[in-house]
Amino acid sequence: MLTLDLNHAKLKEDVKSYQEEVNKIDETLRNRTCKGNDFTGWLTWAQDYDRNEFARIKECAKRIQENGDVLVVCGIGGSYLGARAAIEMINGIYPENQIEIVYLGNTFSSSYIAQVMKYIEGKSVYVNVISKSGTTTETALAFRILKQFMEDKYGEEASSRIIATTDKARGTLKALAEEQGYETFVIPDDIGGRFSVITPVGVLPMAAAGIDIDAFMKGYADGSGEYSDPDLDKNPAYRYAVARRILQNQGYDVELFVNYETQMQMVAEWWKQLFGESEGKDGLGILPDSANFSTDLHSLGQFVQDGKKVLFETNLYVDQPMIDITFPNDKEDKDGMNYLAGKSVDWANKMAAKGTLMAHEETGGIPNILITMPSMSAYDFGNMCMFFFKAIAMTTLMNGSNPFNQPGVEVYKKNMFKLLGKE
Repeated sequence: MLTLDLNHAKLKEDVKSYQEEVNKIDETLRNRTCKGNDFTGWLTWAQDYDRNEFARIKECAKRIQENGDVLVVCGIGGSYLGARAAIEMINGIYPENQIEIVYLGNTFSSSYIAQVMKYIEGKSVYVNVISKSGTTTETALAFRILKQFMEDKYGEEASSRIIATTDKARGTLKALAEEQGYETFVIPDDIGGRFSVITPVGVLPMAAAGIDIDAFMKGYADGSGEYSDPDLDKNPAYRYAVARRILQNQGYDVELFVNYETQMQMVAEWWKQLFGESEGKDGLGILPDSANFSTDLHSLGQFVQDGKKVLFETNLYVDQPMIDITFPNDKEDKDGMNYLAGKSVDWANKMAAKGTLMAHEETGGIPNILITMPSMSAYDFGNMCMFFFKAIAMTTLMNGSNPFNQPGVEVYKKNMFKLLGKE
């Protein structure tokens, strides 16, 4: 279970004063009567997911691991961010003895696409294309290039090396998969893209990367219970949701999501989509931003400390690092660093976090929310997903907005299609 500390948040209202409102909103979530209720399948996914499909995912992942050098995950937004966040957090940036995961379909950058295609030329390649409709432009563009590459490289074998995660019954990608004989996995109708890491969208790439997906689902299932009680004394996810609304009432319109682990940078990117796309509508919402400390303390840290007071920080701490090392002694000590000799580098990282909190809160006057997770395991990632899912659903519904749609995203697409000449 994630823990929450609001003692540094400088709240001018009592979180408990929102209990009645939270109770009412929680009831609409439970009863599936809230705005966007057609996309609340994530609430009971831990109980409802298809066990037979889950077993097929394990078999598919094993086949990829045994025969492949690289898996190309072709998707954009929720179709890749969750999987990448999980894989990098759990395995680290440079994992040993794991199939390499490469991401495509998330950009129009010709240089990036061309370099990826060049990079995978001499490798044993599998492709997981992820799209509900099959017509998402960035993904469809990349997949056409990938499909031709795979067919040129493998001939008839290409169809056994391409896996489609898509709608269960309809859409361009579903039709193509049936025509070509691709193995398919289902994107549920009642779970939106930014919540889909818990489905085959995220679970297949995670499994291929060697992650224990049973532990992941156990963490998510436990979170379903741990963050279910609407009592604000018992539910840290809902307390976090209320604290965000209080801070926005106090004039803070930007939330800086901070972590101290390089392998969690994509967690921040996943969080930004989840929060930005869920509550950024109706002229409302908090702008989600992120920073990786201590790295960004030497750049963005100046603004946080002394700049305009428009933001609050939400710090995601980790109790136990994936790996720790001890700082060595040097007889000559020319760099003057022997005061750290024999000490844990993770301990130094945690002291940096404490010092930063003191500086930003006490001197800088910045409100700070502290969230702590036990470790960067598959279990903890699953548990964290439910924490943030429940938090963003509650905090957005408190604004009166629909947490599960994204009408603003369609505007750029219409303009782009016109400029591209699509009829």
